[in-house]
Amino acid sequence: MDNEEEIEAVSNQREFRIGRKYSPVVAQDSDRAVVEMSSLDPGSSSSSMNVKVGMQPNLITNAREGSLPTHGVANGAHEESKLELFGFDSLVNILGLKSMTGEPIQAPSSPREGEDGSSLEQHPKNTAIKLGTMMGVFVPCLQNILGIIYYIRFSWIVGMAGIGESLLLVTFCGLCTFLTSVSLSAIATNGAMKGGGPYYLIGRALGPEVGVSIGLCFFLGNAVSGSLYVLGAVETFLNAVPSAGLFRETITRVNGTAVAEPITSPSLHDLQIYGIIVTIILCFIVFGGVKMINRVAPAFLVPVLFSLASIFVGILVAKKDHPATGFTGLSSKTFRDNWSPEYQPTNNAGIPDPDGKIDWNFNALVGLFFPAVTGIMAGSNRSASLKDTQRSIPIGTLAATLTTTGLYILSVFLFGALATREKLFTDRLLTATVAWPFPALIYVGIILSTLGAALQSLTGAPRLLAAIANDDILPVLNYFKVAEGDEPHIATLFTAFICMGCVVIGNLDLISPTTTMFYLLCYAGVNLSCFLLDLLDAPSWRPRWKFHHWSLSLLGASLCIVIMFLISWSFTVVSLALASLIYYYVSLKGKAGDWGDGFKSAYFQLALRSLRSLGASQVHPKNWYPIPLIFCRPWGKLPENVPCHPKLADFANCMKKKGRGMSIFASILDGDYHECAEDAKIACKQLSTYIEYKRCEGVAEIIVAPNMSEGFRGIVQTMGLGNLKPNIVVMRYPEIWRRENLIEIPATFVGIINDCIVANKAVVIVKGLDEWPNEYQRQYGTIDLYWIVRDGGLMLLLSQLLLTKESFESCKIRVFCIAEEDSDAEELKADVKKFLYDLRMQAEVIVISMKSWDTKADAEAKQDESVEAFAAAQRRNASYLKDMKDKAEKNGTELMADGKPVVVHEQQVEKFLYTTLKLNSTILRYSRMATVVLVSLPPPPVNHPAYFYMEYMDLLVENVPRLLIVRGYRRDVVTLFT
Repeated sequence: MDNEEEIEAVSNQREFRIGRKYSPVVAQDSDRAVVEMSSLDPGSSSSSMNVKVGMQPNLITNAREGSLPTHGVANGAHEESKLELFGFDSLVNILGLKSMTGEPIQAPSSPREGEDGSSLEQHPKNTAIKLGTMMGVFVPCLQNILGIIYYIRFSWIVGMAGIGESLLLVTFCGLCTFLTSVSLSAIATNGAMKGGGPYYLIGRALGPEVGVSIGLCFFLGNAVSGSLYVLGAVETFLNAVPSAGLFRETITRVNGTAVAEPITSPSLHDLQIYGIIVTIILCFIVFGGVKMINRVAPAFLVPVLFSLASIFVGILVAKKDHPATGFTGLSSKTFRDNWSPEYQPTNNAGIPDPDGKIDWNFNALVGLFFPAVTGIMAGSNRSASLKDTQRSIPIGTLAATLTTTGLYILSVFLFGALATREKLFTDRLLTATVAWPFPALIYVGIILSTLGAALQSLTGAPRLLAAIANDDILPVLNYFKVAEGDEPHIATLFTAFICMGCVVIGNLDLISPTTTMFYLLCYAGVNLSCFLLDLLDAPSWRPRWKFHHWSLSLLGASLCIVIMFLISWSFTVVSLALASLIYYYVSLKGKAGDWGDGFKSAYFQLALRSLRSLGASQVHPKNWYPIPLIFCRPWGKLPENVPCHPKLADFANCMKKKGRGMSIFASILDGDYHECAEDAKIACKQLSTYIEYKRCEGVAEIIVAPNMSEGFRGIVQTMGLGNLKPNIVVMRYPEIWRRENLIEIPATFVGIINDCIVANKAVVIVKGLDEWPNEYQRQYGTIDLYWIVRDGGLMLLLSQLLLTKESFESCKIRVFCIAEEDSDAEELKADVKKFLYDLRMQAEVIVISMKSWDTKADAEAKQDESVEAFAAAQRRNASYLKDMKDKAEKNGTELMADGKPVVVHEQQVEKFLYTTLKLNSTILRYSRMATVVLVSLPPPPVNHPAYFYMEYMDLLVENVPRLLIVRGYRRDVVTLFT
């Protein structure tokens, strides 16, 4: 590999070089598919690249030299590209492929004056050695799986459980790791892997919270397993060289033999002292880097193979009482005697003792033996160092799993037929005793193999912690961050500290179950990840490893959970609680990240299925939820970087019961879509951020349209899907239109209301939005409803939703009903009370009689501030009508307003003004001190100018500080029935 990235290009059997990288430029009016080829600086920073762009002749017919775009060439030459229409280079180059995989692409530098742009800066060569299937996956997995448990505990397990249950034990644990390996193979072959091994896979499948929680537990499992291997190596060394012990402990076994036989075992203090020394030595080796560890890996594996060979040769040549007392050679009688289990209590060293404090059963043996089948993640932990992860991980991991499981099953038969049960119990190093030609070979093999496994654990655990820290999810882990290619020294020291802490415990049988829990959590996470991805079967789920099924992954995850509880329910609860606490902590303190995990896919499919199940028919009133469309386009201007009126978000929250429901915040950007598309994306992101800041559950949408009316008409027709379309349009009342002489507002405002009526959307217009209380401003008083027309109960429902908020929960509801005649008042009041009772709504009912009138005298009789507003509205309407008539006479056309013909009956206009005046006077009389007033929205009269309608509305809302103008739609939103 040279110090430059190259792609050879051949066109018509000719090779040529171009020193350019494409970068899109601003589209020209004449051609939107323009691509600028930027020359790279040959002597600038290392971010430059040397690119040989190549094309096979059969890809593009009759390709001619010079067909590539060369905009910006230093010599000014300009060559046309045949594929310039597509807006990219005429060839797929390595930069484009890297951008698809998410790899960072360094920006090109500009060519210097007088230098040829085709000459490029060379990249430093990546000298990292990539490993194949054998050395990268199979050997590390085999080295981790064949650990201390097999050498110094396996024969003891066969003696305790018997051959029958030992076979069941090996099959049970082996099936768990085999299914996990299948799931791992499927996930690992579904795309490129980065550092972090199983953490990377789980996090990208189940989300960052689950990934970090399980990843940290797996890190602890690796760190603790390092101490397990260190203790095993030290115990083997002290048994091989007793004189090296500083302390001596003698234990007498009195159970099961005719003569009490003194048995010695290493002292706990010896294990602690030597264990700490060995851990420190290994830590120094790890500081040497992963390259050093990869070089010595074969040296650690060779003793393992020699020791295994010597064990099996020794078993074949063993005879009765040779090489030691208790051996029978391969005997069918011994096989039958050792078939059944013989569980008995032991002391802390595992020696059978009738007064022992440790009771053994099958469940306890599962916890003791399971670490002997772990280590299947050793290959995936090295994913960054593999040549082909999608080939090496499945083959290497499954080969190592099947090889070791077969070895364990064979060993059960051989050990069970080789020695008496007493010998299996008492000889902790039976593998060394039976080894041929001499036991020392086994001691050396055990020590080196366990030290190699410990080295792998102390190497993998820091890198796992560094990978979690580099994802920048938890700020507390920032201390363990490392640059790409650097050694995680701080994480290594932290891992060594944990390892030494477990070494101080010194008890192999206590550490083993702890390690098992952490490994099982990780295996369960891998199986659940594959189960979820396989069950969802998203379009991106295309693993190369085809031999998998979601049922196998579910079975593997279930086995992991069952084994955890079989080992110890208390350890299981503690480990699950630890993972849950980490998950909760990550949810609170972690930085949000979208990794395209399976849960997002599950939510998406669940949403689609729920949407289909809702159908297109109307939702029953019992299941009706308000889905407000918050129209954020202001009547005027908002402060900079404020995309929506702050109180609109507060009001949107008031329309939900306990936060249930969804709001759609929509705004309109005036202009041409092709020119404003990028601005719309930026505005949408800004609005989404603002909604999140206001803690409002909703989504943001920005529409580009020629004007506000066209944009809203598009929104109200197309926004939403099925029954999840918005059903209420919420907007602010344009109080500023006359004050700032915004003459275009009336037509737009009336057009929006008419569009809502045609689209069958309810309307809520908020007047006095600036005074709307936030969640911390508690209100007292009444919520007054002026229920004039049938609206499906929407006004009543809104009042009840307001009461569910803390700011309005101290208020009371009053319902004002308008009766045209006095004789109708009592009957109407009784009907409304009964109706509210059936709706489970508590409210005071007040009936007001409002007789119709035709003269101005009734209005003038009211001596309040509304009379002056009424007179001013009359004068403005008369002036506006006169101007319309003058224009019509001048142009010789019919009466026009807002671009449409209108028919104005002056008597009807005056009647409408009287009606709104009367209603406004009534509101001011009864509800001047009300917290919120709700009143029915009158529809815009047909063929009336929009200016007239705004006069009606202004007179209606005059001097009312906080008002909701509500119009329902053609359906009920409340029901009397259960």
